[in-house]
Amino acid sequence: MKRFMMILATILSMVMSSTLAMAADAPKILLVLRDVMPQYIDTMLTKEVSVMKSMLENASFKVVVATTDGLPIKGPTVTLTPNLKLSDVKVDDYAGIIIPCSGGGTTAYTSVSPIAVSIVKQAITQGKPVAASRGSVIILAEAGVLADKRYTFFESQLRDSRFTGAISGSRGVVQDGNIITCGVCPLLVDQGWTDCTVELTQALITALTTKK
Repeated sequence: MKRFMMILATILSMVMSSTLAMAADAPKILLVLRDVMPQYIDTMLTKEVSVMKSMLENASFKVVVATTDGLPIKGPTVTLTPNLKLSDVKVDDYAGIIIPCSGGGTTAYTSVSPIAVSIVKQAITQGKPVAASRGSVIILAEAGVLADKRYTFFESQLRDSRFTGAISGSRGVVQDGNIITCGVCPLLVDQGWTDCTVELTQALITALTTKK
């Protein structure tokens, strides 16, 4: 029995080591979180971020969450601790990027991190897929990567000069090359729109898988 237990322990150790090695080698996806109005944090984390993370991880990708300050994001009932600061991100380390909806205001009033803009610009230049939901599409516009590209929209973007030259599409998921956008996030469900978080994430997974 003792010999059997030793053999079993050895096998389990080998399996765990193999699993950890596979996890370490898994392609990494950067999930960029923006500043969010407090009343929207729980909705964003439970109905958007968790969905994106679960789908990507089930597709054998490792999700790395980055924010401007790297501090925990605390909602009324949910807390998420980022993996690192945006300033510590090295674009070369990631296969792609996904950005949930900001959850706050319109494009004219939401902040855009210069570091996030730089990261997106580098990723697109390197041919890596970038997916952005609703309000976060402004980061793509700020990065100047939407010119002559089709993207999905919500009304305020049509009045924003940063979208000059971009081609607005439907509210659903729109993909133009490596740029994938979605016009409806969980915050608009109560207005009768269909959340396209799952469709957006799946489009990114397909783009990433196609590139392999």
